Amino acid sequence: MKEALKHILEVLHLAEKLKYEMRHSWLSNGRQESVAEHTWRMSLMVVLLEPYLDHEINVARTLKMVIIHDLVEAEAGDIPAFDVNTPLLKEQKRQRELQAIENLRQTLGNGLGQHVYELWHEFEDKLTYESRVANALDKLEVQIQHNQADMSTWLEVEQEFVFLMGRHTEFDACLQQLKELIEADAVRKMEAAGIRVSAVKERMLSKPSIFV
Repeated sequence: MKEALKHILEVLHLAEKLKYEMRHSWLSNGRQESVAEHTWRMSLMVVLLEPYLDHEINVARTLKMVIIHDLVEAEAGDIPAFDVNTPLLKEQKRQRELQAIENLRQTLGNGLGQHVYELWHEFEDKLTYESRVANALDKLEVQIQHNQADMSTWLEVEQEFVFLMGRHTEFDACLQQLKELIEADAVRKMEAAGIRVSAVKERMLSKPSIFV
């Protein structure tokens, strides 16, 4: 057991990087958000929303996916969606993350390592109900944080992201209604800042979406 614990400790040391790996999201107090903080609130969302979802979920498995989904960024780094806006860049990001999850599998060994590996791929593939819930929460938490941040921190492309959450939530009535509330908050925030929402939507029609 001690040998296995040594490997777990190695991964825990690696995971510490998520406490200082910064995302392109800002907190309401003006500080930039870490990956770990994003993951924490996603986990809270699973706990609070679970009773209202359309179908029963395996809470433990869903939480595991949420906690693990960004673990690869401890090695590969966090890259915002708008920074991977070509097929080549997306593929390069994908390859770095695949190598990172493979390294985690090797470090943790065939049992636990394989379990973590499979959970990460389940999240990425979005084929199970739990993984679709986890992925939806990933997108929704981002927008919640943007809504709480100062408008000066928003990039123009992030105004467009407000209206792209539906593709991730439409499979579940609870998540869809939550999306509508979050979107309404974002619209109010933009309008208060003098941003014409109709202009944002028109701009979206002129270019392909990069938010996947």
